[in-house]
Amino acid sequence: MFVSYLILTLLHVQTAVLARPGGESIGCDDYLGSDKVVDKCGVCGGDNTGCQVVSGVFKHALTSLGYHRVVEIPQGATKINITEMHKSNNYLALRSRSGRSIINGNWAIDRPGKYEGGGTMFTYKRPNEISSTAGESFLAEGPTNEILDVYMIHQQPNPGVHYEYVIMGTNAISPQVPSHRRPGEPFNGQLVTEGRSPEEREEKEGSEKEDVHGGAPEIFTSESAQTFPVRHPDRFSSHRPDNVVPPAPQPPRRSRDHNWKQLGTTDCSTTCGKGSQYPIFRCVHRNTHEEVPEGYCDSSMKPTPEEEPCNIFPCPAFWDIGEWSECSKTCGLGMQHRQVLCRQVYANRSLTVQPYRCQHLDKPETTSTCQLKICSEWQIRTDWTSCSVPCGVGQRTRDVKCVSNIGDVVDDEECNMKLRPSDIENCDMGPCAKSWFLTEWSERCSAECGAGVRTRSVVCMTNHISSLPLEGCGNNRPVEATPCDNGPCTGKVEWFAGSWSQCSIECGSGTQQREVICVRKNADTFEVLDPYECSFLERPPSQQSCHLKPCGAKWFNTEWSMCSKSCQGGFRVREVRCLSDDMTLSNLCDPQLKPEEKESCNPQDCVPEVDENCKDRYYNCNVVVQARLCVYNYYKTACCASCTRVANRHPGFLGSR
Repeated sequence: MFVSYLILTLLHVQTAVLARPGGESIGCDDYLGSDKVVDKCGVCGGDNTGCQVVSGVFKHALTSLGYHRVVEIPQGATKINITEMHKSNNYLALRSRSGRSIINGNWAIDRPGKYEGGGTMFTYKRPNEISSTAGESFLAEGPTNEILDVYMIHQQPNPGVHYEYVIMGTNAISPQVPSHRRPGEPFNGQLVTEGRSPEEREEKEGSEKEDVHGGAPEIFTSESAQTFPVRHPDRFSSHRPDNVVPPAPQPPRRSRDHNWKQLGTTDCSTTCGKGSQYPIFRCVHRNTHEEVPEGYCDSSMKPTPEEEPCNIFPCPAFWDIGEWSECSKTCGLGMQHRQVLCRQVYANRSLTVQPYRCQHLDKPETTSTCQLKICSEWQIRTDWTSCSVPCGVGQRTRDVKCVSNIGDVVDDEECNMKLRPSDIENCDMGPCAKSWFLTEWSERCSAECGAGVRTRSVVCMTNHISSLPLEGCGNNRPVEATPCDNGPCTGKVEWFAGSWSQCSIECGSGTQQREVICVRKNADTFEVLDPYECSFLERPPSQQSCHLKPCGAKWFNTEWSMCSKSCQGGFRVREVRCLSDDMTLSNLCDPQLKPEEKESCNPQDCVPEVDENCKDRYYNCNVVVQARLCVYNYYKTACCASCTRVANRHPGFLGSR
């Protein structure tokens, strides 16, 4: 077999030397000028038929929180892509079948980056941009050297996880790559041992020749010349030193004066946390140990550099700072969070450790305030206006606007309506003057025939309606009785007293009337005489008080105020109160019988001003008229039109002061 390998090597070298134009590239089979490339299955010179693409979507509805298995990645898988279909609060996790956590294990969330596991390197991505909708993902080229399990840490509804990987099929062709051996391992049945004497090697070579020629003769064909041992994908580390490159094919020199010797090692890949280094082999003279060009040594006999650990002491722990989360508010002051973990690097892997190991360092903040933009806010543009009434209860207003973060007035909906300051409120200017409160006239006349009276109740009380005249009750007490006549009566000559009328009111204190006349009694008739004819007689009383039953309470109201406008529709008001029998406020009156407190008035159109010099200078001149301030020269001039109109309707209203 050794002779077969030498012949194949010579054929390969001769072919390469004869067909080596300048600038030719090396194919995936390590041959200069080869046009072979790796197909999607990872096969050198393959035609994409030697593998199978496995893909699917994990859409199961999950109910419980925690780890849920998504898919199994078999041994030998390549082109691995595990991607969450939409951003969510869930996390992807990766674990080996042996139970070793690779990414996001033991309820510890790792930051995005590269993680080694299953014989390959996984890239963990977690988009953190506010506008991004992409989910998490694991990507790896493979191939894997063990079975791996993908999990989801379920915290909210599953948006779906797409998985895809490539596995070798039954019709896959083997990669055609020259093999490399380890020092001291058999090569085509030959065990090479360094440090032998020339005599020992000569004796060994002689035995090899005997073994070769003692067997059946070997036949080399073009097919057998193209067959080489297979290189295993996991045989070499990704940290192979740069100065160790495959030697250019050259005719082997069978000189026994030179051999390969280790001359030091490469630099350690890390300064701490277990790195790797490789021995450096050079071609030297056997006796002088002087380094010579590599062409003096047999390239096929050159040992393969093996990885050696170095700087195995752990690195100092450090705070691993994650990305800031999205701001909790789209405008105004909000909060954002980030994950801060104590980590330590060992064996090219970042591990989460207990926080006390980072106590020599100040822990970065995990929360921070944030503000993407200033929200629109309410602004009070003016102070409160004067109260709308000079006395009693009125209203006052102020200007409240919604202003954007650049100072523009915007619609009220842009601001929080729950926080809107009030722009109108009641104001109490104190009690107004007293006014007379009257009941309605009684419906019954005091006499069934002849002259009688109807009555009403009158009381002086303080009112709180702003539009009432500012005056006291005074001595002009409204009359409590008014005449009524139900037709003439007949009788004889004498004082004749009729029967008492019904009580003027149905409850409370009222009056009763009766007819008292002077008559002359005839035989069958009575002749009414003038009262003086009976003056010598004692006249019977014609009126008396009556009290049928307590009223309990009834409605009293004031006179109507003046109309708020002289034209184009105004309103007038009066105050209505519920009073008990002793004239104190009560709440026992029937609400359905309550008299109206406000009514419209003066609906006619306004007549254009005739005198251009007589105009109202203020919009609230109606208050001046109601307050009877037109008697003052200042108000008579400032509210000329209003004062003139009321003077025309009520001569003597203005008077003089």
